Amino acid sequence: MEKIKSLADLKKKREEFQSSLKLREKGENAEKTIQVRVAMATCGIASGAKQVMEVIINECDKRSISAVVTQTGCMGYCYAEPTVEVTKPGQEPVVFGYITPLKAEELVAKYLAGNELLDGIIPVNYQKVEL
Repeated sequence: MEKIKSLADLKKKREEFQSSLKLREKGENAEKTIQVRVAMATCGIASGAKQVMEVIINECDKRSISAVVTQTGCMGYCYAEPTVEVTKPGQEPVVFGYITPLKAEELVAKYLAGNELLDGIIPVNYQKVEL
């Protein structure tokens, strides 16, 4: 654990703690909150998924959009990395591919803030099996 040596270090720790607390609070009501999952397997990270995730978090904060933004492992769409899955309450998930930091801004502005779909949707090519 790193030592706190200054007031700036203490403020930084406080911000980190508050953001993790916000995520935990939102996570308890996940079905009522927009879920954004950024694929962060090796191919996603190599394609820029970390920057995409940072942009999505920052844009959601700027626009006061209540969303749980998390990372996930491989979604199987390596050809379309970075990929982002968005699940809005009461709707089926939508997976977007080829997301750049600029397109991440557009994703938040158009799809999360509104309901306008963007280019790059990866179609679902399977059916759920009901047991």
